[in-house]
Amino acid sequence: MLGELQNITEKFFQSLKIPYRVVEICSGDLGLKFARQYDMEAWFPRQKAYKEVTSAGNCTDFQARSLNIRYDDKGEKKYVHILNNTMVATSRAMVAVLEHYQQKDGSVKIPKVLQGYTGFSVIKKRA
Repeated sequence: MLGELQNITEKFFQSLKIPYRVVEICSGDLGLKFARQYDMEAWFPRQKAYKEVTSAGNCTDFQARSLNIRYDDKGEKKYVHILNNTMVATSRAMVAVLEHYQQKDGSVKIPKVLQGYTGFSVIKKRA
């Protein structure tokens, strides 16, 4: 299921046409709660660098134990396993969109996939 969450996140960034890479975090760098973690880094052209924009992880039962979240399995109480996914860190994603879509005149083209939500296709300075 962690892979499914990661795929949804990747499809979102693909729809924005923002280049990215997925980094699987090695066990020595995992936080205490994660058994497995993927970070997604978007390409920031003005900074000439990949920067983390999302994170997805499998906490197994770590968080469930501290919150005492259980389910009944044929009379036996077991801890649930929890997945986390920050599909979009809004401020970082906005910067990525700006860096990819800002034009030389300072205007910003709205990615086609978002135009139905914004109702416009470009942001530009008022005359």
